[in-house]
Amino acid sequence: MIPRRPEIFDNADAAYSYFYSYIPLFGEDFAETRALFNVGFYLRNPMDSEIHEENRKWNKEYAEAEWKWYLTGDQNISKLGDIYGKVPPIWERMADGEGNVNSNYGYQWQRNNQLDRVVDMLKENPTTRQAAISIYDAKEMDLYSTDTPCTYAVQFTITKNPFRLSTKDGALDMSVVMRSNDLWYGFCNDQYCFSKLQKLVADRVGIPVGRYYHFAHNLHLYNNKLPE
Repeated sequence: MIPRRPEIFDNADAAYSYFYSYIPLFGEDFAETRALFNVGFYLRNPMDSEIHEENRKWNKEYAEAEWKWYLTGDQNISKLGDIYGKVPPIWERMADGEGNVNSNYGYQWQRNNQLDRVVDMLKENPTTRQAAISIYDAKEMDLYSTDTPCTYAVQFTITKNPFRLSTKDGALDMSVVMRSNDLWYGFCNDQYCFSKLQKLVADRVGIPVGRYYHFAHNLHLYNNKLPE
């Protein structure tokens, strides 16, 4: 019998630890991975975003460099090299002939001023259902020959947060929807950057950070990262 998965985790480290054990047991073989489909859960404390699990040896310095790269809005991997001191091989493989990638999320949320529009919407109408940033974009699919963004969209909503005390004006919830999410690299670094984005938007709107809901159509571990 497959056990029921938790719907709420205290933090990203707890979610990582749980799925690192769960995926090998209950995932299915899929394209050189073990994969789960349609996985969603809340992170109760989004800003507790560091991964401490010993097996992962997560690199906060690199995750912070990736966030700073996103803040520049520069989609060229040379900018990441300037910030971090080198360009990880995975980004070199994903870059086009000019060194540009589509998966620089900062480039995506600055496209068409999406981030500024989200902040303005939330300030003008705290009950808006339109404060969303589109990342994967079918209108740009011709550009995805070497690099397809893993995230569909990020949406922000001001709610009365049931998980913690908040002000009378509510807190900023965020929902991240991903087409594909590698637990080992993708989840650990993506949630760190998205939680930073949640804090950035909350600060600009002037309200506390609320919940982070993470949904992946395909959550997986590559076979070479499965527990031995």
